[in-house]
Amino acid sequence: MPWFKWIDMPPVWLVSFIVLAKLQSEHLTYGLSFGGPWADLAAGLLIGGGLILLVLAMIEMRKQRTTVIPHSEAAKLVTGGIFRRSRNPIYLGDVLILAGFILRFDAVLSLPLLPLFVWIIERRFIVPEENGLRRKFRADFARYCQKTRRWV
Repeated sequence: MPWFKWIDMPPVWLVSFIVLAKLQSEHLTYGLSFGGPWADLAAGLLIGGGLILLVLAMIEMRKQRTTVIPHSEAAKLVTGGIFRRSRNPIYLGDVLILAGFILRFDAVLSLPLLPLFVWIIERRFIVPEENGLRRKFRADFARYCQKTRRWV
């Protein structure tokens, strides 16, 4: 895979959005705040929950001997483990991590980054990946989509 393809990866998008939230929290606060220790607690829970989702999904994909690399062809359709609850637990984990950092940085004005991040991830990664799974696994993927939601 060429080096520039490695730049267009979900972790790079996630880190970029986290950096944007950090910059906003340092330079454009306008006196807005989530306030209090509850925000730090919620931030920790969101970041921790997101990391747990990432690890559980990666373990399941490794057990099934398929790739976690976006835009790569999947060897198997993974429907067990955490994938019983969400078709995209890694991306869901990314969203939780971003939300947690926005809370942690007290970056109120960065809240619109969440739906923007979801939109980018869906368009650049989820839709193409699901189209590939649909072509390769046809009826199995259709059944999986009927019983398992994309996000939660």
